[in-house]
Amino acid sequence: MPGKMGRTTEQRMAILRNQASNLLWYGKIETTKARAKELRSYVEKIITDAINTYDDVIETKQTKLVKETKGKKTTEKEVEITVVKDGPKKLAARRKIMSKLYDLQEIKGFNESKSAYKARTEEIAHPLVEKLFNEIAPKYAQRNDEKNCAGGYTRIMTLGERRGDAAEVAIIELV
Repeated sequence: MPGKMGRTTEQRMAILRNQASNLLWYGKIETTKARAKELRSYVEKIITDAINTYDDVIETKQTKLVKETKGKKTTEKEVEITVVKDGPKKLAARRKIMSKLYDLQEIKGFNESKSAYKARTEEIAHPLVEKLFNEIAPKYAQRNDEKNCAGGYTRIMTLGERRGDAAEVAIIELV
């Protein structure tokens, strides 16, 4: 039996996941007013989780043997590298957020070569989640500190009725 938004739970959650992923990726989407209102609370909870845990990282220094070959001579050097890993809270939040979003892939630029695209996206396993933790969360955390408030990360603007079915259309965007 259909529930909210006239859909079954699986369909409704698929719509929310899809729209939330696109909203976080593009920053703005157009949808019906009812879906925008439903999407607002879904996305704000995801952003809040990211804000609360984005700075939970563990830095460790490790030594690594690096082999260098010059002609026929091979030498080994010990190099100290700093490894940055997610802390336990950030890891848990990352997994929770990944279950609530679809994993969108980076889009190849118009004049970008295939090798340049591969080099740019080589290190990034989950681009949407990385964008959420590296760009969106720090921006809103700073905004929360400046304004001394939390929430209000999205804005809904109504556009009027859609031709055909007269559904109220709205744009939902990240503020």
